[in-house]
Amino acid sequence: MKAVITGVTKGIGKATAVALAKSGYDIIGCARNEAELASFESEISSYGVNVMAIKADCSKKEEVLTFIKKAISFATEINVLVNNVGVFYPGSLLDEEDDVFETQQQININATYYIAKRIGKLMRTQGFGHIFNVCSVASKAPVENAGSYSVTKAAMLSLNYVLRRELTPYHVKVTAIIPGSTFTASWEGTTLEQTKFVQPEDIAKSITTILSLSDGANVDEVTITPSNF
Repeated sequence: MKAVITGVTKGIGKATAVALAKSGYDIIGCARNEAELASFESEISSYGVNVMAIKADCSKKEEVLTFIKKAISFATEINVLVNNVGVFYPGSLLDEEDDVFETQQQININATYYIAKRIGKLMRTQGFGHIFNVCSVASKAPVENAGSYSVTKAAMLSLNYVLRRELTPYHVKVTAIIPGSTFTASWEGTTLEQTKFVQPEDIAKSITTILSLSDGANVDEVTITPSNF
């Protein structure tokens, strides 16, 4: 079994990669930092699975497309895709510079579109697979001081709905993961206690649990929020 995961060296991506590797999945992942990728590759290999860690900046279309080509050459069949990579820049939509929106758009929605489209076609041909799109509670309702982020995450959830509609006839499942405040790099420097957040491992467990369900069951979306934030 093969799983493709974006933003794989930290947070939700890393936790999901570890959980899937422990379940026997070979892992194909991307991130920007070469040193972190090397460490990741070594750790995941220790679980007795194959791993391919690829350097890719998901704000750049050409690097995203190169990552997909390498992933498909490594795994002619892909069982799972986790579109996890994302970026959050706080601020007012009216007052920010245009590139604040444009960067979030490229990483949060465009990269997801490029990857899901191409791997979705592969899954359509092979007649199986499961795509997980890591969205946000901001996908459902705008979050204060996160205007552009909310717009891009809402677009990601819309893309998720379209993918499900187009891929369901081909036995490919599509699930939106909708976390609230999760203890990832986005919260670096916070003075809040880590225990107040959803943990990346919680998201990973939800993904592995969904994958264990019967072929006839599709979980449309999962919302996980902190119980005492």
